[in-house]
Amino acid sequence: MVELDGKTLTIEKLVEIARGKSRIIISEKSKAGIVESRKIVERMFKNKEVAYGTTTGIGELARVILTPEQAKEFSRYIIYSHAGGYGDPLSDDVVRATIASRLNVLSKGVSGVRLEVVEFVADMLNRGVTPVMYPASVGACGDLAPQAQAMLVPIGEGEAFYRGERLPGREALARAGLEPISYAIRDGLAMINGSNLIAGLGALEVHDADVLVKTAEVTAAMSFEALRAVTAAFDHELLSLRGFDGGIECADNIRRLINGSEILVKQERVQDAYSIRSTPQVIGAVKDALKWIRKQVEIELNAGADNPLFIPNEHGGRYIAGANFQGTPVALPLEMLCTSITTLSVLSERRLNRLENQNLSAGLPAFLINGAGIYTGMMIPQYTAGSLVTENRMLSTPTAVGSIPAAADQEDFVSMGTNTAIKARKIIDNTAAVVAIELMAAAQALDLRGGKPGAGVAAAHALVRDHVKFLDKDRPLYPDIERLAKLVKSGAVLEAAEGRIGRLR
Repeated sequence: MVELDGKTLTIEKLVEIARGKSRIIISEKSKAGIVESRKIVERMFKNKEVAYGTTTGIGELARVILTPEQAKEFSRYIIYSHAGGYGDPLSDDVVRATIASRLNVLSKGVSGVRLEVVEFVADMLNRGVTPVMYPASVGACGDLAPQAQAMLVPIGEGEAFYRGERLPGREALARAGLEPISYAIRDGLAMINGSNLIAGLGALEVHDADVLVKTAEVTAAMSFEALRAVTAAFDHELLSLRGFDGGIECADNIRRLINGSEILVKQERVQDAYSIRSTPQVIGAVKDALKWIRKQVEIELNAGADNPLFIPNEHGGRYIAGANFQGTPVALPLEMLCTSITTLSVLSERRLNRLENQNLSAGLPAFLINGAGIYTGMMIPQYTAGSLVTENRMLSTPTAVGSIPAAADQEDFVSMGTNTAIKARKIIDNTAAVVAIELMAAAQALDLRGGKPGAGVAAAHALVRDHVKFLDKDRPLYPDIERLAKLVKSGAVLEAAEGRIGRLR
């Protein structure tokens, strides 16, 4: 169970909701705050005061004052009109993360939404109803189109998945034992006016990237063993003199992973190539970037990310219209995530190349197979890794600088951060496959090298051999790559190593 209070939602808690299907409850204090915020809306409506998107239209239509009769229908129409997206349905975990992050924004008690709407949507998720949501969004006045599509379901419209079946929204609710609700004034805009697809998807990506980076360290350590790396490059004092926390942590992780190695006792070279020697500096930079990205995403998860805001206070409350929906504060960190994880893939592929190239591998056979010539060994998986790295480079071209004005130029700068979040997911998936290919090659190289590796490396190697057998002659390798990529993404490789040596930093 995860309690939402608008203040303490972490990435890990959101992952529990999105993937672990943890139940959501709204804190009692948040319920009281939501009620107080709603009183401000109802007072302004009664007194015919101007409130954006409440007693007026939105965007360029904000100058249009709605009659009381129009205002009552406005929430439903705003959901209808904004549900204009396109694409393939987003995955269940992304939709749940998006909606849960929006509920946490509303739990902050400054959005003026009715409590019964917040509780209904939470109950809908708790009962396993997942709205169909398409990804297209400019990520500025919130992720309007995706979230509007999702918010059709509470009023018995749109579509939703229930127990794996795609159904009309009303039927999905009925199967879950729910009756549709109606939106009142302000409810519609409050449910959609924030960058919560960016925030929810970004949170899942930060979680996955943390696992991937540490798995890349495990994989790198296995490659270092196979290549008989010069361990001085991972010296604590060396990295401490540079001073970056991530580099110090990475070097510490590598030393622990290779601790006890009987392969790396004799150092035959003065120093190694950059793809080996610079690993702490490069992966360390990625680790440091992730810390900042995590901070920004978690700020957004607990933000008053709405417009307008109805803030309770001792003077009866305050109404403020602004731009707290703007996606740029998360879009830019996610662009850094794209660049960081792409860099990880580039480094992994270069180590893979050294493992396979007999001129660079310290005595390993060409393409990591005895009898190269009749056999091609692991030549082609390096092609695959090269293709994935190139795609990552293409995807790392920034989209958050690609504003296209909307709403008759009232919304003349938009973040395009949703596109950033979507491409970040593809980059993470590609990089998991690149790391899996390096892992496969490093395990093969270790077997060819012989000798006792460090404890952490040995544990990861044993897991690989539980799923992929040694390559003694050519066979199709795509099933092996797929199996290892799943292990990388699931965190199983990291868990195997940490199970032997303790948590990595």
